[in-house]
Amino acid sequence: MGFFDDLHDRIEKVNSVVSVGLDADIDRIPDHLLDKDLPRWAFNRRIIDATHEHAAAYKPNAAFYEDADGWRSLRETIAYAHGKGVPVLLDAKRADIGNTTRKYSEMLEYADAITVNPYMGRDSIQPFLDREDKGVFVLCRTSNPGGSDLQSLELASGEPLYERVAALCDLWNEHGNVGLVVGATGPDELEHIREQVPDLPFLVPGVGAQGGDAEAAVEFGLADGVGLVNSSRGIIFAGEGQDEYFDKAAGQAAKRLKTRLNQFR
Repeated sequence: MGFFDDLHDRIEKVNSVVSVGLDADIDRIPDHLLDKDLPRWAFNRRIIDATHEHAAAYKPNAAFYEDADGWRSLRETIAYAHGKGVPVLLDAKRADIGNTTRKYSEMLEYADAITVNPYMGRDSIQPFLDREDKGVFVLCRTSNPGGSDLQSLELASGEPLYERVAALCDLWNEHGNVGLVVGATGPDELEHIREQVPDLPFLVPGVGAQGGDAEAAVEFGLADGVGLVNSSRGIIFAGEGQDEYFDKAAGQAAKRLKTRLNQFR
């Protein structure tokens, strides 16, 4: 079984398409955790304990772990999430050429899926695509305002660049392990991309702190019921300032988002 088969089973088990983004910003975690050996791991463990019943997946962003203690925290976090039966998607946005991208792909020894950047072409993400059992989410139309600077540029064929990316990913999906990152902040584009590639699952960020369209995220983000709608800050920092109860607030936020999304499934 591949990643999307496992994800389908997880979605069915917990009746949720919520991806919880574990962006453990050391400057925002509760003060009483800072004296722990690995504060980010201590924070993530309590978040996972509070949210796993509502999480289809966890999505740690590599940027918050790129130091010695951070990588240790990430390894512990992934192992703990797996112990709860929850797959982990590493938001790393990696891609390069030759030995470099092969080295980057080793991240999939620990995580179940990864995000990659298609800007350098197929060979730059081929080592990820070759991992038949792992999910590969390719950046297509992102949720940030500046995404249109390049992604919406019109090609000589008349199509925007993000449409070409979607079409290429459909061709690259030889092992059934490719998905797209398509933001909820552009619902019309989300709908159009779904029409173009009906069979690719989407990772849809932007419904939390960025205020994206939850209904569109569900209606167009899922392929045969499989896909993920991510919220990071809106869940894990829902209890910011409530030091002893931050995890309970996160659990409540994850449950609310699950309930909100399920009304559109």
